[in-house]
Amino acid sequence: MTKPADVTGTTGGHVSSETHSMTELLEIQRAAFLRDGIPDAATRIDRITRLSSLLLDHADEIADALTIDFGSRPRDLSIAADIAGCMVDLTHQRRGVREWMADTVSARVQGALGFKQRVRHDPLGVVGIMGPWNFPLQLTFVPAGSAFAAGNRVLMRPSSITARTTEVIARHAPDYFSIEELAVITSKHGGGSDFAKLKVDHLFFTGSPEVGASVAQEAGKNLVPVTLELGGKNPAVVDVSADIDKAATMLADARMVNGGQVCLCPDYVFVPEARLGEFTDKMMARWTANFATIYDNPEYTSTINQKNYDRIIGLIDDAVSLGADKRQVIPGGEPLPSAERRKIPPTLLTGVKSGMKITEDEVFGPVLTVYPYRDLTEAISYIASHPHPLTMYWRGDDNDNFVRLADNTRSGSIINDFALHMFGAELPFGGVGRSGMGAYHGKTGFDTFSHARAVAFSTMPVSIAEMMAPPFTNRDKRMTNLQMKLWTKLNARAQKKARKR
Repeated sequence: MTKPADVTGTTGGHVSSETHSMTELLEIQRAAFLRDGIPDAATRIDRITRLSSLLLDHADEIADALTIDFGSRPRDLSIAADIAGCMVDLTHQRRGVREWMADTVSARVQGALGFKQRVRHDPLGVVGIMGPWNFPLQLTFVPAGSAFAAGNRVLMRPSSITARTTEVIARHAPDYFSIEELAVITSKHGGGSDFAKLKVDHLFFTGSPEVGASVAQEAGKNLVPVTLELGGKNPAVVDVSADIDKAATMLADARMVNGGQVCLCPDYVFVPEARLGEFTDKMMARWTANFATIYDNPEYTSTINQKNYDRIIGLIDDAVSLGADKRQVIPGGEPLPSAERRKIPPTLLTGVKSGMKITEDEVFGPVLTVYPYRDLTEAISYIASHPHPLTMYWRGDDNDNFVRLADNTRSGSIINDFALHMFGAELPFGGVGRSGMGAYHGKTGFDTFSHARAVAFSTMPVSIAEMMAPPFTNRDKRMTNLQMKLWTKLNARAQKKARKR
């Protein structure tokens, strides 16, 4: 492990971010960025490697902390998602950074005529990253890796809700990074709203749309650009071509990842009306088989806190009181739902109608609503009339129905298995509309935290400035007339081609 230099230039990196305020940390990082200039590829790769080491070296302690923070969470999930799950993208960033940071040459024909153009991919400076509680490390370390690849310094604020996990990272980070490179912000520095007010060069936030709107508003006061990775009610559509058994099994499993507390979990499902009973029966059977016990089961993830537990129970009770049908998996008469353990049993709702709170609020828990449809148009119309989701699930063939759904709806992605687009670093990850703005992962993440800086040189004998500034000569007028004739001719050709189509 490479030991970093601290702000005084000595080795060891034992200066904690908690010895400085957020504003001081920002000033320290900005001064270091200006002092050292744009980092070379080796420096960027080293920073990404140390970021990986911070997670890998303390995997057991991190997993223990996540269990304490949640109350009950599968250890394998914590390792797979919040530690190993970061490595695909961090490794991809290391491998791609040399190519991505190189200047991009464009307009080669114009270059031969004396007009040379290229694009630099410059770092922004200091990037602020605000993480959520459901995957507090994956959703901060992966964007931090992208920011390092792009040559930036990072102020990282993991969620204060998962306080034990944040404490572990804050305690060990100085052994890997100078606060000039990476500073971990905790609740001791202030709240999330205080962090959003910092005049960083880019602010990256993952969380709910409601909080995201507030973060964007605070950042906007300083004209700080933002990337918002939000959530939403993710729909699933089961096509007539689908294998009902496989569709029910996959969606039942996907709803229960991290106790349903994932921005990519399916929230509601449209199923062909004739297959509704078969689909719901198979889903309940899957949950029954998977959860022989829940109350004392350490692999059954608890709802993160009492506030969210009460909110989810309230959504279920509201729907049932207004006529929805509820089916739950409660093994052997266990005392579920349990406020003490913050465990809500897998819950399936049918007969849900407009006016029920659950049709508008993202559940973020182990509850799935199922709707029947006679014609795919019904599902498309419903999805299209609601805020754009982060993802959409399709179970069926890659057929004309899929094209109809994709063409007539909007979502951050369309997938047929849980988080499929995250198992690799080539695809962008991000929402659209209410589910977010901007994207990251792989080259997309590098671009998010870079500035595409245009560079142009002219060796032409005539100056453009001379041609654009008065007095305008006869030569200038002839040039203008020639341009108008050229563009009019080209536009006429385009219109002719359009009419032929």
